[in-house]
Amino acid sequence: MRTVDSPSARRLIQLVTASAELMTALRCVQSLGLCSWCIGAGAVRNLVWDTLHARSPTFNSDIDVVFFDAELPPHRDAELERQLHSLMPNMDWEVTNQAHVHLWFESTLDRIVHPLGSLEEGISTWPEFATCVGVFITDDDSIGIIAPYGLDDLFEMKVRHNPARASADEFNQRVRSKRFRDRWPRLTIEEA
Repeated sequence: MRTVDSPSARRLIQLVTASAELMTALRCVQSLGLCSWCIGAGAVRNLVWDTLHARSPTFNSDIDVVFFDAELPPHRDAELERQLHSLMPNMDWEVTNQAHVHLWFESTLDRIVHPLGSLEEGISTWPEFATCVGVFITDDDSIGIIAPYGLDDLFEMKVRHNPARASADEFNQRVRSKRFRDRWPRLTIEEA
């Protein structure tokens, strides 16, 4: 789903626009001129869950930028990371063209997966439904949202396995390594 008018979408937009750091990061990515992009995963999840735990949101210095452009070669991701780092050097940027993710799966994990057809499809494969959310700046300078599964899990603080690409073991290991329960004790975590 792209931005819809719902209470959760309005609340997410409020949280994003209130975060000076996230807005600066969004403007930096916007300056790259990518046609289909967002900042997603942990940056968005942490902002929402910190707020729902009545904590001052701490901006995650690990920023996942995803985009989709089948015309750009795979090595372009590293060049974009360098550009972003020069604009905002205190951030640990990770830029991934979703058009080439299948190549990474094959070379790194020795796993064959089908090529993705869009940015939304890429986001829809992330390991937890609550994390399958990205935000971007639209052409009219407002905040857009990409949330293939909606925003319920994110705002209801549910951690559920998305089996699209991650196995149950990978999901359970990820939940432990990210220390979700230690960081946000009010989460409901469903083991896969």
